[in-house]
Amino acid sequence: MISGASSPYQPTTEPVSQRRGLAGLRCDPDYLRGALGCLKVAQVILALIAFVCIETIMECSPCEGLYFFEFVSCSAFVVTGVLLILFSLNLHMRIPQINWNLTDLVNTGLSTFFFFIASIVLAALNHKTGAEIAAVIFGFLATAVYAVNTFLAVQKWRVSVHQQSASDYIRARTESRDVDGRPEIQHLDT
Repeated sequence: MISGASSPYQPTTEPVSQRRGLAGLRCDPDYLRGALGCLKVAQVILALIAFVCIETIMECSPCEGLYFFEFVSCSAFVVTGVLLILFSLNLHMRIPQINWNLTDLVNTGLSTFFFFIASIVLAALNHKTGAEIAAVIFGFLATAVYAVNTFLAVQKWRVSVHQQSASDYIRARTESRDVDGRPEIQHLDT
């Protein structure tokens, strides 16, 4: 191995202990005990149960409603499960470029709407089998839980928008005061 200043094999300038990556992941029990965390856990469980119920159906005559419900329940389970993992492990803090309040709001709003529609369609087209009735019941329960979470997510999003606009105003006022003390900027204005 070549050593010296011209060698490409130089030690890293960043200590190993300060590298970010996935090291130091810890579950956030405060999130899971809070209202939004409990709702997320309930959403994942209800979407999974609804999906399992719909998967146990062996025959259907008009299958479109069943397929739509299957798609909605599986999609809601996967997306909400990913968001639950991101929020409970505080991984969302490592990606600040994404507005997570808005992401959660969009997910819960769309899931509420599509679970409601899929449950109505499945209820109208069901063949009165136990699995279909159970899927409809769990679909409506999931709709209710998603609707409550949507309401809370709208409130949280509104608060974050107001805080953001207030901090933008304060930052703009501070920057405008800094212009007065900087002669190079005053020179450009004349």
